[in-house]
Amino acid sequence: MSLIDEITTALTGVQDPELHRSITELGMVAKLSEDAGDVSLTILLTISGCPMQDRLRSDITGAVTTVPGVKSVNLTFDVMSQEQRDNVKKIMRNGREKFIPFAQPDSLTRVIGIASGKGGVGKSSVTANLAVAAAAKGLRVGILDADVYGHSIPRLMGLMGQRPTAIDQMFIPLESFGVKTVSMEMFKPERSDAVAYRGPLLHRVLEQLLSDAYWGDLDLLLIDLPPGTGDLAISLGQLIPTSEILVVTTPQVAAAEVAERAGRIAHQIHQRVIGVIENMSEYTDPVTGAVVSLFGNGGGEETAKRLSLLVGSDVALLGKIPFSADLRLGGDAGIPIVISDPQSASAKALYEITEKLIKRSTSLLGVRLGITS
Repeated sequence: MSLIDEITTALTGVQDPELHRSITELGMVAKLSEDAGDVSLTILLTISGCPMQDRLRSDITGAVTTVPGVKSVNLTFDVMSQEQRDNVKKIMRNGREKFIPFAQPDSLTRVIGIASGKGGVGKSSVTANLAVAAAAKGLRVGILDADVYGHSIPRLMGLMGQRPTAIDQMFIPLESFGVKTVSMEMFKPERSDAVAYRGPLLHRVLEQLLSDAYWGDLDLLLIDLPPGTGDLAISLGQLIPTSEILVVTTPQVAAAEVAERAGRIAHQIHQRVIGVIENMSEYTDPVTGAVVSLFGNGGGEETAKRLSLLVGSDVALLGKIPFSADLRLGGDAGIPIVISDPQSASAKALYEITEKLIKRSTSLLGVRLGITS
């Protein structure tokens, strides 16, 4: 084997840091030459000013210099042509045109919409913490912030002000705490800009966020839905018919009938309601030791009971998350409480709920596993 062949083989082991595919497979190696151990190569970036250029330089130089006989590496960068970028997109989508990967019959990704009857119940905080807890247990997890009007996931996940890398109409979700995240906020010119979209456009936005993102292989995708029973809740059921719904409520019994509506709309469009989470539940005062019920109690049980009667099968109360100022502070700081204080009562409750959630109750019998020999 020639030195050039050995170098090429070494380069196949270098992956694009964002696309997680070999740079040789993606066609990023444009020129490669060698003269008495002095190696020159040109790498094509998908976009000008790629934020991962330094990481690529380090990885490529490290891989090439391990080849016996290589004395030096002269590495230069250039930018792909439109045709080359189109080829990258085709490779990433396995040769198919734009599509929603989670809606395909062979998809193994479990898609769960996190819903609530009204705002202010901590739905986004629950979504962020469940995602991070699932990632900590070894799952490949993504969050789609579909709360178009009240998007707060970027702050909760420590991604404020960051924007995803885009390759024409395809973009790479941002990642923090092992979770891939996409939010409408990442695409607004200014964070303070209001989003004033109506029904048909909202459907199109959700479809684009699902199909234009390169999610890679996910075990679990959590979708933070807007409160209530509006367009996006219906669109999710249409775009991903196999998606499931998890309802978040508070302990207040009066909130139960409102939370039930979120489950009712899911049931009407044939989505499976997999459970209820009660947030802001009673907690033990650390000073007095007294049990404090700021928002009453019984709301979670009542919501689960109402939904069980509605769907004709058991809808379990998966857990109660005690009210905690630290949960709110962690959200403001962009560090979910399951990371910042894993021994707290709230974090333990979230981990217990995650454990119940990630256990599939349905069989994979008959589902294509996508394995080729």
